[in-house]
This record gives sequence, structure tokens and C-alpha cells, in this order.
Amino acid sequence: MNPTPLAERMRPTRLEDLIGQEHLSSPSSFLHKAIKSGNVPSLILWGPPGVGKTTIANIIANEIKAPFYTLSAISSGVKDIREVIEKAKFQMGVVLFIDEIHRFNKSQQDALLGAVEKGIIRLIGATTENPSFEVNSALLSRCQVFTLNPLGKTEMEAMMKQALEKDVELKKVSVELQETDALLRISGGDGRKLLNLLEIVIDGINENPTVITDEKVMKIAQQKVALYDKSGEQHYDIISAFIKSIRGSDPNAAVYWLARMIEGGEDVKFIARRLVILASEDIGNANPNALLLATNCFEAVKIIGYPEARIILSQCVTYLASSPKSNASYLAINKAQALVKETGNLSVPFHLRNAPTKLMKDLDYGKNYKYAHDFPGNFVNQEFLPDEIKNTSIYQPGENARENELRKYLSSRWKGKYGY
Repeated sequence: MNPTPLAERMRPTRLEDLIGQEHLSSPSSFLHKAIKSGNVPSLILWGPPGVGKTTIANIIANEIKAPFYTLSAISSGVKDIREVIEKAKFQMGVVLFIDEIHRFNKSQQDALLGAVEKGIIRLIGATTENPSFEVNSALLSRCQVFTLNPLGKTEMEAMMKQALEKDVELKKVSVELQETDALLRISGGDGRKLLNLLEIVIDGINENPTVITDEKVMKIAQQKVALYDKSGEQHYDIISAFIKSIRGSDPNAAVYWLARMIEGGEDVKFIARRLVILASEDIGNANPNALLLATNCFEAVKIIGYPEARIILSQCVTYLASSPKSNASYLAINKAQALVKETGNLSVPFHLRNAPTKLMKDLDYGKNYKYAHDFPGNFVNQEFLPDEIKNTSIYQPGENARENELRKYLSSRWKGKYGY
């Protein structure tokens, strides 16, 4: 048996052979034209694991026939970057591929800036994290960002079919894919994991012909494959259970699912980022301290890291799960955005407009605006919405102690307007 994993054996070397990512590989796409012309810019490939980031980097290097260097952000440092840059000064059109570039710290990313800006290297960075958060803005501004989509059932089945038809090793066995749900479910949209799992299952069945069923896949996978995968369906199922447990005010279940993610090696910042979102979406003004704690938790775990970050996460998770819940703010922004899309760019009422020039004042910009602090209780009844949608209720406080106080305050001011 060939020791090279099936996913590596099947890695395409031409853009035309890439399965999925048609928005990047089609003849009309920017990337396709750039590759065919040989004029590829520095770029960041952003997407889940196993959807083609490394493959596209290899395709670029193969198609444009450029000197190609690879670094992994897990094991490389500034010294390695500088060595590649020095070599690139004596070569033309060097491509430097950095896998998991989001793991580089600021100084490591800064080491790339000059070489990218001067064109000494063409950088291809691969990341599973949002580059807006994880890549320095200075470096990001010098790169094109391409988003890769998760692979769907059609693409995954096409990859298996291609492997069975073209791989020299697999062609030695007659394989019938009688059922594929288990293969697809365990792989969770990761093409690399799918192909390697397919090979493991065929080896595990060890029959000719080989009939693949869901039952056989699960039996072999439980023996030979770690079913918790930070990028697969298990990842999304567990984070879903985690969020729903906090939303459901169950700190016991929430901290259990937290432990599952920690033991599975989940990125600490991924967990903390979800807590910040939840604190606003599901708790909001029912307990404003929740967002403060979640934000501080995010900053703290970035500094501390594992293993001690687990304690900080546990404190935050149990607090959020034990807090009163409200999605009133979440519903309000959804309603407001829907209203904007429905009504378009309505004019700002004249009394609310800024009037920095004499001409604007002459046009009545700001006229009749009432400054709230000039009135008793720092409030005066005036209209703040465009005329076309005045009196529209958008935010309704939730049913909890804190937001009941907000409702009471708003009711005392607006006297029934907006339903308060």
C-alpha cells in the first residue's frame, strides 16, 4: 500500500481539476485569469479546513512555474521568514505559502511586510480564521482575500468517485459505495478528511469486492478515527449544544460542552469569541455586565492561553448560563435592518441635521432641534425618525427585572408612543 495518504495522492495540480470553489476556478474568475496570465498577487485564502487552500497554493506554483517555498506558522518563526526573503532576492517571482498564517504573531507578520510591498515575494497565506481579526491590517491591505466555501454533498461525492476511478491503489479493489451518509457526516465538509477516511474504511473492510455501508464506516471510524474534529460536523454540533445550553440557563451542561471542546483542542479564541456574541444576543440588557465579562474573558484568554484559560472560560460560561436572558436587542437590530431594506434611504429630518456652515443654517439644517439637557429630566418629546416611519416600534424591552425598569423609564417619557 502506498504510504502517501489518499488526499495527498489525489491533490490536483491544475485549476481545471479542482472540485468545488467554482467562484475561484471558473474561467471568468479573477483568480483563474491571474493564474493563466502568471500575474498572481499576494493573497489570503480563507476557509474551513480541507476545502482546497493548500491545493490552490500548489496549483498556483505549478501553473506559473515560480520558485515555491512553504512555511507552517505552527513551526516557523521570523528567522525562517527572513531566510526565504534572502533567497527570494536572487530569484524572480518567488511564491511563499504560509499555512495557518493566523497563528503568526504581530512581529512575525510584520517581517513579511517589506518583502510583500516591494514584490520580493508573492505571499499566499491560508487561514481558517477571519483575516480581519487574525491578520495585521498593514499586511492584509497588501493582499487580495479569497473566501473558500465549505464543500457540499455533491462535491464530496464527486471527490470520492474521482478517487475510486483514478487512484492507482484504490483501482486494485472493486468498491461499491452503497451508503455514504456516515462518510460525509464524519468528514464534515473536509475533503482531505473524507478521502483519508475512505481509504481507512476500504483497508478496514479488507474485502474484494468492498461494499461500504454506514454501519461499517461507523464501526471502523470509532476504532481508528478521532470523532471530535475541530473542523468537522462534531465541531459544529458541540458548539451548538454549548451555545444552546447557555441560552437555556443550564451551567452544568454548558461547562460540560466547554470541557468537550477544550479536551478536543478547540481554539481558545474561537470559544471566547462565541461567548462575546452570546452575551449580547441572548442576554443583552437583561444583564449588561454579561457583555463586559465576556469581552474581558476574550482579552484574558488571548494573553493567558491554555491550560489556565480553561478557568477563565469556565467562570464566564457559568456566569452567562446563570444570567437572565433577553434577545430584545438582537430582535431590534434585525427589525431595524429589515426596515431600512424595505424603505430605502429616507431623508434625515431637518431638525436633526448637522449645520457646520452658514449655508446649511440658512437651509434650516438643525432648526427647531431641542437639546434634551435644557429640559426637566433631560428629556423633551420630539421626533427622531424620518416622517415616513415615525412612531414605528423597533425595540421592545424583554420581560426581566432590568428591562422592565427600562420599559418603565421609556413609558414615563413617551406616554404610550412606540407601545411603551
